Amino acid sequence: MDRNLALNLARVTEAAALSSGKFLGKGDKNAADAAAVDAMRRMFDTVEIDGEVVIGEGEIDEAPMLYIGEHIGKEGEEFDKVDIAVDPLDGTTSIANGTNNAIAVVAIAPKGCLLNAPDVYMDKIACGPKAKGCINLDDSPTENIKRVAKALDKNIDDITVAILDRPRHEKMIQEIISIGARIKRISDGDIVTAIETCFEDSGVDLVMGIGGAPEGVIAATALKCLGGDFQGRLNPTDEAQMQRCKNFHSDLEKIYHIDDLVKGEDAIFSATGVSKGEILDGVKYIGNNKATTQTLVLRLPSATVRFIDSTHRLDMKPEYAK
Repeated sequence: MDRNLALNLARVTEAAALSSGKFLGKGDKNAADAAAVDAMRRMFDTVEIDGEVVIGEGEIDEAPMLYIGEHIGKEGEEFDKVDIAVDPLDGTTSIANGTNNAIAVVAIAPKGCLLNAPDVYMDKIACGPKAKGCINLDDSPTENIKRVAKALDKNIDDITVAILDRPRHEKMIQEIISIGARIKRISDGDIVTAIETCFEDSGVDLVMGIGGAPEGVIAATALKCLGGDFQGRLNPTDEAQMQRCKNFHSDLEKIYHIDDLVKGEDAIFSATGVSKGEILDGVKYIGNNKATTQTLVLRLPSATVRFIDSTHRLDMKPEYAK
């Protein structure tokens, strides 16, 4: 893929962040998500790719824009044919409540390289580069934590495990507490938390628990660019989710390793902070119709990591925020 696509993807996530950031703390997560989707869709129209959405805002009957199977960009041999994974606003509850770690995010890879995952739950585990190869979804939290602690040359009571704060995780949380590891409970947005495992100063060593499968594919793309590790298994919880898995011919027994979720060595990931987080600053509206954003852009095969700080004149870019 053309490496210049990385900057264009940054523009896409910036647009979504600038639009949805206006809803910080207003209690309306649906309006924030709709604003992010609309802005991202408009900016995608300017990107010279021949793409198909494989992770999106639902199927064609469920979402008017950025639906699974939608064609994005332009047709022609001169354009890269790519799979597209999008989450215009990961952390809708965070935006509604005015809390941390909401992001706008896009990942792309050559056509056929991103897993077309159904919108169901997924049992996940993720870690950073130093612990790569030390995680196994079939093993207990205790066994995984012990191996990660050894790889990181840490005591178990220095290990921090991030988990979505949900009732379904109470048994896991109690096991982690019993062996002395630390726990970071997160309210929303497990993509950025998985990425934190690859940054030592984030304080997160391991991510465990059940979250969305689409978010798992997106997180795995970032982790692959950063040299981290990820495993997931689809975990449908009701008849509707089971039917989605059947529609996608999904293997419910399979542990999807990072190379199953993101094939090959060519991928681009972009995430822009919407609300402030441990890795990315949130959107700031600074007066005079200006706003600032911070974006993380990752690319394989170069393994380049870029943080892009931008100042936007919103009156000069009406397509960014309406």
